[in-house]
Amino acid sequence: MASPKRLPYTTAGTGGGARRGSGTVPRVVVLVFLFVIAPSIFFVVRSGGHVHVASDPKGANGNQETDWQQQLVTNHLKSILSKEVIDAIAASQQETGALNLDFFRDHASPSWKTDDLVDKKMNTSLDVGDKEKAENSTAENDSPLTNKAPKDRSDEHQVDTAAKIARRKLREKRREKRAMDLVQKDDEAHVKLENAAIERSKAVDSAVLGKYSIWRKENENENSDSTVRLMRDQVIMARVYSMLAKSKNKHDLFQELQTRIKESQRAIGEATADADLHHSALEKMRVMGQVLSKAREEVYDCKVITQRLRAMLQSADEHVRSLKKQSTFLSQLAAKTIPNSIHCLSMRLTIDYYLLPLEKRKFPRSENLENPELYHYALFSDNVLAASVVVNSTIMNAKEPEKHVFHLVTDKLNFGAMNMWFLLNPPGKATIHVENVDEFKWLNSSYCPVLRQLESAAMKEYYFKADRPTTLSAGSSNLKYRNPKYLSMLNHLRFYLPQIYPKLDKILFLDDDIVVQKDLTGLWDVDLKGKVNGAVETCGESFHRFDKYLNFSNPHIARNFDPNACGWAYGMNIFDLKQWKNKDITGIYHKWQNMNEDRVLWKLGTLPPGLMTFYKLTHPLDKSWHVLGLGYNPSIDRSEIDNAAVAHYNGNMKPWLELAMTKYRPYWTRYIKYDHPYIRGCNLSD
Repeated sequence: MASPKRLPYTTAGTGGGARRGSGTVPRVVVLVFLFVIAPSIFFVVRSGGHVHVASDPKGANGNQETDWQQQLVTNHLKSILSKEVIDAIAASQQETGALNLDFFRDHASPSWKTDDLVDKKMNTSLDVGDKEKAENSTAENDSPLTNKAPKDRSDEHQVDTAAKIARRKLREKRREKRAMDLVQKDDEAHVKLENAAIERSKAVDSAVLGKYSIWRKENENENSDSTVRLMRDQVIMARVYSMLAKSKNKHDLFQELQTRIKESQRAIGEATADADLHHSALEKMRVMGQVLSKAREEVYDCKVITQRLRAMLQSADEHVRSLKKQSTFLSQLAAKTIPNSIHCLSMRLTIDYYLLPLEKRKFPRSENLENPELYHYALFSDNVLAASVVVNSTIMNAKEPEKHVFHLVTDKLNFGAMNMWFLLNPPGKATIHVENVDEFKWLNSSYCPVLRQLESAAMKEYYFKADRPTTLSAGSSNLKYRNPKYLSMLNHLRFYLPQIYPKLDKILFLDDDIVVQKDLTGLWDVDLKGKVNGAVETCGESFHRFDKYLNFSNPHIARNFDPNACGWAYGMNIFDLKQWKNKDITGIYHKWQNMNEDRVLWKLGTLPPGLMTFYKLTHPLDKSWHVLGLGYNPSIDRSEIDNAAVAHYNGNMKPWLELAMTKYRPYWTRYIKYDHPYIRGCNLSD
């Protein structure tokens, strides 16, 4: 009986003792419990069953004790935390599982993460499978009733996070690599542009630009035309304002603007630089500025001014196009005409030739004409003065003039003049012979495709039709190919050299717009390696190749030729006439000429059929033998011209025309005797 009574007393006594000691000490115990023990119990309880003791065989009692502890902690936290915080914790538990220390280690804030931790996590994630097996086996043996799902989800989330980190790092590396590639490409493109600009600047002739150089910061003539340009701009705006003033019946303002426009135009005149302006120009510019300010205040209308300026711009553009068309037409016209002085020379020589007795019309040393041991030249021309320069320059630079033989062929109109000139001015000890192309009876329309095509109605219509194209490009192109030289057989005789000179082995073909500056006998010693034609190539990286001259949209052209094959130049060509005959070069030329009756393979001229006829049969000569472009290119290096054996004025600016480039003319004029009575009598001057 004593024992049953002591148990309740002991319990009551314990409670009574607690109540009696409810002073300072109980409050300290409560604080320790709330801030130390309670949070620890909370995290342990929320870990989802990680508080069991492995040695306890009574798993059920452990679970009951855990539930009691969880309930106790929850009751204490409800008295401290607000309802919103408790709901947030519960929602987080439902989404991510029970909260524990491992969860916070695996889901640390981004601000806590470092590269070392990331690397460590990636390394540990590789062994996560082994750890799971060990922990799962321990859990199954120790506490079969423990809930393992939250831990599994946490481990899976850990693996996913490590994989995402690895992918993110790979993406960042790819972005960095792409950025570096783009920067490198941009730098390379910038360097290429700079190099190209430098190369173009080297090609600019300093003689044309004087001291001006776009690469010099300290330019001596910087803004040398600023005043001229400002005055011209004032004139343009004054015209716009005068139109506005007239439309708004501001007659006084209109008259004042018209007066100032005339004054400014007179002050500008033909000036292209400020130094060319009259000293009164600055005062006129100041007065014009005052009038423009007044006009702006009275009649300014942004929309109308924009429309007027646009109309003026369109009008100026049309005017420029018209001038370009006229310039192209006139340059082509000048290129195919002969100056009056040369025409005068030809007429006077012709008259005097036919006044000569027959016995005085013969050239000496005719026995050399068929001697294959000598140096033979072929020259086909209707220009007496040009032919004389070719012959004179060749002989004056020859080491053995007596071994040189010139075969000249001209037309019926200039036959007398050509004979008379060289009878009066024989080329020293060299041999010369002049022939008339109209006397080649074998050269007729039944044999020569070009003659047959020139007699066709379609070709006559193309050359002589009255209507002209309206576009600039088509007009200039058609005018170029309407040049009379394309109608002359003199231009096509180069394809019949073995027929004209059947007993010769080699012959050097020369155009009449060249100047010889060195001895050319070395060309006869060049080994052509079985080829027919020896010529200087003209192609660069992307120009003067076959696709410039031939129509590669035609299947015949596309099948037989390479569009990137290198072009070469007529003007100075050494021909092996033996190989010519063996390979039937004239027959190849006839084949392609017959196929081009409708001009579908190429337009006109002799270079395109020459490229086709001598395709893979041309041996490239050293470029020092032949320099081209003196008739169109103002940027040829002078040393290149001086070192060349032959200088060629190919292009429209022939040296005997007024439009020739003056800096190149001395190479040609030095071989003309301007004190000759015939030349002086026709007012020919250098």
